[in-house]
Amino acid sequence: MLQDDYILRQIREMVRAVLKMLFQVDAQELTPEIIENESERAELERLIALTEEGKIDEAENQLYEMTCDGDRSRLKTGLLFYYSLNGKTDEFLEEHNFSREEIMTGIQDLADRYGLSGIAEAFRTEIL
Repeated sequence: MLQDDYILRQIREMVRAVLKMLFQVDAQELTPEIIENESERAELERLIALTEEGKIDEAENQLYEMTCDGDRSRLKTGLLFYYSLNGKTDEFLEEHNFSREEIMTGIQDLADRYGLSGIAEAFRTEIL
């Protein structure tokens, strides 16, 4: 439990830092509303809705498909998706066969897809 709380905080702060560095996002709350493009915001909201239904793997698969084209704006969508998922309770994640470590791995993979290996590595070493 204590380890999960630590990982939760680390994920939250690292996502905030990356969004600030790459997109100059300095919002109190990281919600879909910080995405200016309406269709991209709607995509994020669909992904979040899938997680609410417990379809985390399906949402993650859709996110993967969305982020394969290298469009940097989708990186923001991906980070916000994992930020939102990180806000779920341990019980919710466990009930749907997901973990904080998988959230971390998802963020690392996302960063790697965008050629941001330094950021991905920061996520790896920050949690150790």
